[in-house]
Amino acid sequence: MHFLSEDLEKYIDNNSELEPELLQELTRETHLKVIQPRMITGHYQGRVLSLLSKIISPLTILEIGTYTGYSALCLAEGLNPNGCLHTIDVNEELHDIQRQYFDRSSYGDSIIQHTGNAIEIIPKISEVFDLVFIDAEKKSYDAYFEVVMTKVKPGSIILSDNVLWSGKVVEPLKRSDKATEALLKYNQKLKDDPRVETVILPVRDGLTLSRVL
Repeated sequence: MHFLSEDLEKYIDNNSELEPELLQELTRETHLKVIQPRMITGHYQGRVLSLLSKIISPLTILEIGTYTGYSALCLAEGLNPNGCLHTIDVNEELHDIQRQYFDRSSYGDSIIQHTGNAIEIIPKISEVFDLVFIDAEKKSYDAYFEVVMTKVKPGSIILSDNVLWSGKVVEPLKRSDKATEALLKYNQKLKDDPRVETVILPVRDGLTLSRVL
């Protein structure tokens, strides 16, 4: 589902910050070589992530769901010069393309890759995170959120992607659609959770911004 017309989407892109050339190259390579290239963050949302990160100026960032590394590079643009970004993905086949573009950027030495189950990996990371981006298996969002809450502090920001799920969150729920069911429960949970204050931004497929209290 497109929440805005194609013309409006083009207008928004054209009147927002330009997409860096390295990310344009990564987008092209992703579409040529990777299954489901529509999963890439993309120009507009990437600039939103970049600007949010620059506003926060985090010392530590955690990303759950690396894919080909586009969103990690956007988030890294706001990273404190002495900071680090940990990014986790289950697909080891994407490791090399991620690393190639991380190292071509000016943030390569600050980005730490992890491959495997985020629920198992996160407790082993020593950092407390200023900024978290959740963009992986939708049915596991609640579990990701709970383990993340053990690694954040008051004032930390947690971003959750795809929370509108192509508009399925306002359509009749199909019994077999476990991803939408999980997102419906997750969205309600964040609204009601006294540990955070939350707002859903209608950015691309829905981006939730939660501030830890």
